[in-house]
Order: sequence, then C-alpha cells, then structure tokens
Amino acid sequence: MAPLDLPDGVSHLVVLAAHPDDESLGVGGLLARLARRGTPVTVVVATDGEASHPDSPTLTPARLAALRRRELVDAVDVVAPGAVVLFLGLPDGGLRERGGALHRRLCAVLTAVTEDEPGHRERGSVVLCAPWRGDGHRDHRVAGEVAAAVAGEQGARLLEYPIWWWHWGDPSDRTATEDMRALMLTPQERAAKRLALAAHRSQVEPLSPDPRDAATVGPEMLRHADRDIEVFVEAACPSPAQPAPSPAAGPAPGSGHGPGAGSASSESLPAGFFDAFYRGRSDPWGFETRWYEERKRAVTLASLPRQRFRAGLEIGCSTGVLTAELATRCDRVVGVDVAADALAAARERLGDDIELLRLQTPAEWPEGDFDLVVLSEVGYYYGASDLETAISRAVGSLTADGVLVACHWRHPVPEYPLRGDDVHAALAARAELVRLVHHLEEDFVLEVFVRPPARSVAAQAGLA
Repeated sequence: MAPLDLPDGVSHLVVLAAHPDDESLGVGGLLARLARRGTPVTVVVATDGEASHPDSPTLTPARLAALRRRELVDAVDVVAPGAVVLFLGLPDGGLRERGGALHRRLCAVLTAVTEDEPGHRERGSVVLCAPWRGDGHRDHRVAGEVAAAVAGEQGARLLEYPIWWWHWGDPSDRTATEDMRALMLTPQERAAKRLALAAHRSQVEPLSPDPRDAATVGPEMLRHADRDIEVFVEAACPSPAQPAPSPAAGPAPGSGHGPGAGSASSESLPAGFFDAFYRGRSDPWGFETRWYEERKRAVTLASLPRQRFRAGLEIGCSTGVLTAELATRCDRVVGVDVAADALAAARERLGDDIELLRLQTPAEWPEGDFDLVVLSEVGYYYGASDLETAISRAVGSLTADGVLVACHWRHPVPEYPLRGDDVHAALAARAELVRLVHHLEEDFVLEVFVRPPARSVAAQAGLA
C-alpha cells in the first residue's frame, strides 16, 4: 500500500467509534502520534457497546455499558492524554435507525472544532476518522456513511479504518484496496496501542468462565491490531451540493413501512463475507445439532399449504439441511447459494439429484418457473434496494399457483443490513402477494404468501 500522507498541519483529530474499543483497534497508533505532536483530539463514541454479550449471566446491558465507558476513557488516556471524549449513548446495533441523530451530533462536533475566532481554518486541516463504509458490519457502515456526509459538508479530511474487513476481505480485490493507505507505527506507538487495547478488559478477557461471557476480541484480532501498521481508506466524500442518501432514523421494525425508509444507502453483505464465514466450518449455524433449528424446519414444512410441489427454489440453501427436507415435498428442487464451501457441503449431503447453483443474488437468478420459492434466513443479508429486487425476482419466478415461504430471525444482528421484520414488511407491502400464513414468535417470523386471491388449506380441500 501507499503510505498515508499525514502532514504536520493537522489542526484537530476527531475519531468516531461505533462502539468502545473501535478507536483502539483501528486508530490507536494514529491517536498516539497526533497526540504526541500536540494536536487536539476529540473521540466521539456512538454507542456504549451494551450488546457485546447479549446472554451474559454476569452483567446486565446497563452495567456493561457503564463498564465499557470507563474502559474507553482509560484506553484513550493511554494514547491521547487530555483528549475530549463524547458519549452519544445511541443503541448498540441500532445506528441505522438513529442515523439522523448521529449526523446531527457529529455535525455539531465538527462545527465546534473547525470554528476559529480569528478566521477560517484551511479546508482539510481537520481530520475525521471513522469506521470504513465497506467494513461489512452494519453499525460500522452507517457510522462511515454519516461521517462521509459530514466530512463533505464541513470540509474535513476523512480517513476510514477497517476492522471487520480483515475477517473476510480479499487483499487481491483491487476495488477494495486501491484507496487503502498504510501508517507505519513506531515501537512507542505500538506499545501505547497495546496498552489501550488491554484497557478494554470486558472485550479482550472473559467476563466469567461461562461460555456466554467469552471474550469478543479474540487472539486473532489482537494479533492483527498489534502489527506495525495501521490501514486507512481515503476515498471521496459526498459533495455538499449532492449529498449521499441520508441514513436518517426510520420507523421501528415491524411498523409496516418498507425497509427502504431511512436506509436507502444500505448495501448487501459482499460474497467474501460468506466465503470467510464458511471456511473451515462444516456446520456454522448448528443446523444439524440445534433443536431450535430442527423445530423451525418442522414449522416451515408444516406451513406449506400443499402436500406436493412440482418445482421448488431455495435461495440461500447453505449446507442443504432444509433443502433435503424440501426435496421430500417437491418433484424437483434447485438450491442457490453464494458460498462455495456451503455448496460443497450441500453437494455431499444431497448427492447429484438436487440442482445446486452458485449465484450472487439478486443480480444473478436461476432460470425457470417454480411453484414453491423459499427465502429462509436470507433476506436480511440484502441492502434495501437489493431486497426489493430479490422479492421482484422471486415473484417473477412464481407460477400462477405458486407459493412463497419466508422465515427470518427477528433479533438484531449488527453485521446485517436489515432485520427479519424489515424483510417481512417489504413482502407484505407487495401488491402481487397475499399473506396466507402468519406465524410470529419472539425469535423468528414465518409467513407464506400466494398470488391473490388466497384460499386457505381447508377451503382448497372443500372443508370450509
């Protein structure tokens, strides 16, 4: 990579962290360097990271949030003594819904640090660091999008730092790496960064021996952060005259509004995310071992309104566990996934009787008509625009008597562009579909849609 150009004329460094510890993982060395130069530093923390241990038997989310705030202050004191720290207290995993609030607060910070009583500071002399828009983590992406918009409006220089990208990124992908720059760290800067990371004890050490309290920042991530370089992405910011779509706050999930509300700029998870997720893991979701998954499959199969189907299409077939059971109800089944390792496992499970295709939906889509289309735990991987395209292509694949089944996890997952409720709200909004089955639990929602008019199973059998 080309070296990062970091001139002496930086008048203020503002670091935006989506969660406490992002600032140490991504920019601890840069913080140490500019603080040593005497550059004023402000660290803005969007969320308190209270969702890092959602099932912890040791700490409630409120206690964990308070602990992580104290840890961040200690960490920043190591690398940038005297820095101003601002906690915004936005919900962990919910930055997309609070994008408007984040934009307003970050604008206020940049306005304050760029104001100069005698005159006007040179454009670009304020450096804003934020999580990279292409990081593959929802909160990070939204934080990066907001930072890019604010930097464009305020004339700040934007440097983005990847964190999750290192888990799934392909360094040979020039479209991702051409804007990356390397900051070589001195031994003193590395040592300061190491101490800052150690201050985040709730993340780098277990909270207790209970597996639910395991460290969230493991040895592999710590080894990466301990390298002698930090990597930044310096790409164009939106023009103030033509701002990027605002990730302003949208309606709550399940409110009946489509997922595009307030999230038009969201992007689908890249194919590399799934390749990395499946690599070396034969059953990453626990399809074969978890009673939860076994029961959910049983509910899905029981919800099918016909005993037999001529042709079934499963988008996101993964390792083929549900595909195998769909095959018992269909004369022909086509399974589609983007991850090569997942399809290899599915092929080993299903043999050659099931057609398996490696496609990156919705841009790529299988040909043919199907009287059963299944979207199970796949819709929330799409960005808002791609989801609408996927639904359109799924409906276009349905025969006149076709059935579309959708089933999705309802709890928020920070890495995913959408929630399960967003996906089902988008399906319910389509005029071409009528809901025949609605099964709602705290954990998942399962719905069956058909073309209008809908007739119940009893009506089809002449019982009602």
